Amino acid sequence: MKKIRLGVNIDHVATVRNARGVSYPSPLRAALLAEKYGADSVTIHLREDRRHIREDDLKSIKSRLKIPLNLEIAATKEMLRIALKYKPPFICIVPEKRKEVTTEGGLNLNFNKIFLKKIIYKLKKNKIRVSLFIEPNLKDINKAKLLNADCIEIHTGKFCNLVNESKNFSNELNKIKKAVLLADSIGLEVHAGHGLTYKSAKILSNTIGIKEFNIGHFLIGESIFLGLGNTIKQFKKNIK
Repeated sequence: MKKIRLGVNIDHVATVRNARGVSYPSPLRAALLAEKYGADSVTIHLREDRRHIREDDLKSIKSRLKIPLNLEIAATKEMLRIALKYKPPFICIVPEKRKEVTTEGGLNLNFNKIFLKKIIYKLKKNKIRVSLFIEPNLKDINKAKLLNADCIEIHTGKFCNLVNESKNFSNELNKIKKAVLLADSIGLEVHAGHGLTYKSAKILSNTIGIKEFNIGHFLIGESIFLGLGNTIKQFKKNIK
């Protein structure tokens, strides 16, 4: 069985930088260190309000990073233009609300479906791997296939919250397992992300079919105490 890849989301390095409006800590430095310490890819989310990652971060990271860059974007004309300008190897299309603290759920694949299909077509035409961030919902997985996505990223927030609160997570875990099984059977590569900690990532890593975890907030938080290298090392150990 192939190992699960670890994508390191460095958005919150930029959050700390932007809190003071200064040039440090550097997202580029974080991306290069993540690469050095064994990350399989680096994820950044260029939000419409630029609350953390900015376009100049995207430019510098894309030009220096040797492992794949996974750019998260909303399904908008502006973000499509930026994606086609920089052409990162991976794109994940995510829902976005201006006032949300963090991503609150999966994409609504019924909303503006024609435009979403157009975005996916244009990205794939430029040899960019396209993932859709969705709930562990069987109908959405079938819709993602019809939209011609390459991958899905399952929103693991609800599952992770139950694990964190020491509540029964078996129903939510079963939903994820069924979603992975269906996606795998119809040729969609499966990724998972949102709210993952050491514990929840370890539990989920036993689900056969998940190829990639994208982890940010907890990982960056832990790195304050343990260092980025040690934190990445611990996650890689947990998801073997």
